[in-house]
Amino acid sequence: MNTQNKAQNVLEDIKVSSKLKLATLWASFMFLYIYVDYFALYMPDKIEGILEGKIFIFDISYVFLLVALISVTIPALMIFLSVALPAKVSRWANIIIAAVYIPYTLFNLTGEAWVHMVFGAVVEVALLCLIIWYAWKWPSSLAK
Repeated sequence: MNTQNKAQNVLEDIKVSSKLKLATLWASFMFLYIYVDYFALYMPDKIEGILEGKIFIFDISYVFLLVALISVTIPALMIFLSVALPAKVSRWANIIIAAVYIPYTLFNLTGEAWVHMVFGAVVEVALLCLIIWYAWKWPSSLAK
């Protein structure tokens, strides 16, 4: 009877594919990416600046908004593409795009950076480094 209890208390640990790990890392990155910007709206004078047509030093224009949307669309698509692309393509897309987003994330700290923005950027960069790490260490299968 004691042996049965031990067997019942063992948690099943399934092997998670590299594709799924990468997709969930991108999803985590996206949550932080969006929420850091959302919480920035609570900073003093932020809304007034937006109403005046400025964010940081940039004028809010159709080009600015398009670039902002593209910068959110790429990691959002990586959630799906990490799973859907062939392994070789997915591996390199994850490495390259995550590597590009590291300096982009740090650039967002220029100007008035509050602690929540620094914390968010540190976690975002850590997630991007994990994406690079898991993509780089992607297990290969040996053809027999």
